[in-house]
Amino acid sequence: MSTKPTHVREMFGSIATRYDLANHVLSCGIDFYWRARAAEMVDAWHPHTIADLATGTGDLALAMQKKLPYAELTGVDFLPEMLELAQRKGVRQVVLADAMKLPFADASFDCVTIAFGLRNLENCSAALSEMWRVLNAKGHLLVLEFSLPTTPILRAAYHFYLHRCLPLLGSILTQKKNAYEYLGDSIEKFPSGNAMCELMGGTGYISVNFKPMTGGIVTIYTAIKP
Repeated sequence: MSTKPTHVREMFGSIATRYDLANHVLSCGIDFYWRARAAEMVDAWHPHTIADLATGTGDLALAMQKKLPYAELTGVDFLPEMLELAQRKGVRQVVLADAMKLPFADASFDCVTIAFGLRNLENCSAALSEMWRVLNAKGHLLVLEFSLPTTPILRAAYHFYLHRCLPLLGSILTQKKNAYEYLGDSIEKFPSGNAMCELMGGTGYISVNFKPMTGGIVTIYTAIKP
């Protein structure tokens, strides 16, 4: 049995109260733009029901609540510490659940989103299949995830940042260096760009697209359940 879910739960639970500060500082505040852009994409689809998986402290959920006040949004996470913070920040509806085994009926949502959480799940393909299950026909999937720049110089600089700077800065901000050593490793090992699109297409999604941002250090993937 994989120990990844337990490891991720313990790691993120230990940094929950400092999670937002670390995210904003380590991204120099650009993470607000990434989530705002994701919310704009979701708004263009006009969904009435949205599940934001691995919602964490609710930053993407809040961006979507602001952009789509007409939608019924549910923030889902398997960490009660994170959900408590999300509710304090204003996420209206939350559910404590594992994204690998969602407590929702088939075809429950017009849109499913997940930001910076897919690579933390035990099995990416199985997670995409579970998202497929709870999506309505013609429903949209949006994945916002870290990725690797394709330009060699940027890629080398980003590698240095991930493995030299990020653990040190993360340790200063959260007192948990191991969480940010894991972050760098997980980003480099996770499929991105065309490789991620192939995974999504292999699950059955259509109209799969990806949009790199900020030099390719993050990517927004979108797809439709036919």
